[in-house]
Amino acid sequence: MNVSTTASTPVWRASLVLALVTLLGFGLLYSLAGTGLGRMLFPHQATGSLIEREGRVVGSSLVAQPFADDRYFQSRPSAASYDVMALAGSNQARTNPDLRRRIDEARAAVAAREGVAPADVPGDLVTQSGGGIDPHLSPAAVRIQIARVARARGIEAAEVERLVAAHTEAPQFGVLGAPRINVLELNLALDAR
Repeated sequence: MNVSTTASTPVWRASLVLALVTLLGFGLLYSLAGTGLGRMLFPHQATGSLIEREGRVVGSSLVAQPFADDRYFQSRPSAASYDVMALAGSNQARTNPDLRRRIDEARAAVAAREGVAPADVPGDLVTQSGGGIDPHLSPAAVRIQIARVARARGIEAAEVERLVAAHTEAPQFGVLGAPRINVLELNLALDAR
């Protein structure tokens, strides 16, 4: 009886040491090291890629926001109501009649707002991204809004076109993705001009 009690003590001790090493080493120290390294190597990205103007945070270059005023380019629709704590797509299948109805209504509204035919409305102005807060639009979706923004601001469309061209990002590494424009950064550049 005494032999089995003595033999089980080292097993429990080893188990507790392993649990503590795993919890503290990998659960705490590894996480702190990774966070610290990320903040050191990528300070802007590690803090949410926040954009500040006059000492005030106005948004993040990673998160879309709604713009209601005609003086601004409109963002892509959001299934999450632009709430970063509720990231989600609509989860509606392409065959869902509610999705088709919502897209048709959005296409008609965008076409009326921009003064174009519904067939000319780019898809990213009427569809939601998978995460629900994609901050980018395609150049086509931005170009269709130039006339409205220029008219609302009382400036030449050519000036707005130059800003759009200056804020058009090429595909990453020249091959990944498509050209895109960060709507918040473009709208801030319009305000700053």
